[in-house]
Amino acid sequence: MNDFHASTHAGLGLRRGLLPELLTMDEHAVDFLECAPDNWIGVGGRFGEALAQLSARFPLSCHGLSLSLGGTQPLDTVLLTRTRKFLDRHQVSLYSEHLSYCSDDGHLYDLMPIPFTDEAIHHVAGRIRQVQDLLGRRIAVENVSYYAAPYQALSEADFIRAVLAEADCDLLLDVNNLFVNACNHGYDAGQFLARLPAQRIASMHIAGHYDEAEDLKVDTHGAPVKGEVWSLLEQAYARFGVRPTLLERDFNFPPLSELLAETDRIRAMQAAAMSSADRREASHD
Repeated sequence: MNDFHASTHAGLGLRRGLLPELLTMDEHAVDFLECAPDNWIGVGGRFGEALAQLSARFPLSCHGLSLSLGGTQPLDTVLLTRTRKFLDRHQVSLYSEHLSYCSDDGHLYDLMPIPFTDEAIHHVAGRIRQVQDLLGRRIAVENVSYYAAPYQALSEADFIRAVLAEADCDLLLDVNNLFVNACNHGYDAGQFLARLPAQRIASMHIAGHYDEAEDLKVDTHGAPVKGEVWSLLEQAYARFGVRPTLLERDFNFPPLSELLAETDRIRAMQAAAMSSADRREASHD
């Protein structure tokens, strides 16, 4: 299976801590699984066998962790070559990376925000184009959560728009990251959505976060999705239409049934959004 054929597109992250339950999951439980190829390239044994079984049963999307698109060190062409082979082997149609950097003089093990400047736009867009050439496919970049803002000559939304246009790439819209950033940096999430080009949005992520304070949210991927984030996802569907949407959960795993209840909620919201779009279209005929 190599594409997203279902009328709804709700996925779940392929995490090693969930493998036993994922392997016994009904084939209609989710529409796709997403993994980080950086964590699976060259993996053999029982983990490799589990990945092979799951990729044969469910379409895979991939979300990279280590390219450091905003960094100053040369791109890791060895990793890119191995990633391309992984994507080809598993017939991956959606590949994304973070609009951030994670290396300097070595790996930083965190996703650091890029300054919102014209110089940074040209730098990161050039690296994205190089990645697309080496991977032989179009990629999407994800808006990341950040806490200490670097220099901002532009707004975050305008910076993202400019990168997408100059790199000629797509956007993975992380709805939870948008909510967290809007709270932490005092901007309106709805206005942010209004600034994004609908034709560039390839997919979406949704996740849980931690409420440290009213004006400080921490992106954790370790809790259920909160109501405000579900509402923002509904706004995104209303504005852009339905896109493949992944539920991210990286630790504090509940029983799989609880995660599937959240992916079922994504499906229900997608069906409602498509029904509303059909009614609007019919009313204009």
